[in-house]
Amino acid sequence: MTKATKVIALRKNRKQVPEPTLRRLPGYLFFLEKVREQGVMNISAPSIGKELKCDPTQVVKDLAVTGVKGKPRVGYNTYELCHALEDFLGFNHVNEAFLVGAGNLGSALMAYQEHQTLGLKVIAAFDVDETKIGQHIGNTPVLEYSKLFHLSNRLDVEIAILTTPNNVAQEVAEDLVNCGVKAIWNFTHEILDLPDHIIIQNTSMSSFAAVLLQRLNDSKK
Repeated sequence: MTKATKVIALRKNRKQVPEPTLRRLPGYLFFLEKVREQGVMNISAPSIGKELKCDPTQVVKDLAVTGVKGKPRVGYNTYELCHALEDFLGFNHVNEAFLVGAGNLGSALMAYQEHQTLGLKVIAAFDVDETKIGQHIGNTPVLEYSKLFHLSNRLDVEIAILTTPNNVAQEVAEDLVNCGVKAIWNFTHEILDLPDHIIIQNTSMSSFAAVLLQRLNDSKK
């Protein structure tokens, strides 16, 4: 298989990867980067599974989506696998994003720099609150919301992070789509009604909190 053919195959495979697998891949990458820094050159699926508390068979199946295969009695080369995971996840390419809603959550996301190493860089935030406009949070400028439309004509930004109040989330999301955004990371509780081709990733802090508290309560029974 030529390099070009392999790239095409991986791109096709990426579209078919189940979401649970995609959720696990960053965990593999962070663990492998850690052991690589410790000088580990090769590692087996059972060793990865033991550390991450998952079945070795699942590890092999998950990592197969990168195109990298472990060798018998040797395992995976940590350098090769880290590179393959970064490439598959898109972490080695910076994707610029807008953020709308520079409140407490939005400000925290801007101040958090780690996501830039994951291929996501917030280049501008927008808000209607005059006390926030003109500030820089984590090196990200907070601009007047009306400037979103002007900047979108100049910049080819396809990703937006939505951290607005729930009651304006749908309207803002529609504006973002009209500005050319193709993927929205939605931190609001609003169920967005957008065209089918728009990618929406919902992240509910309250849902995660509910699961955590329920698991804690169950552990006490």
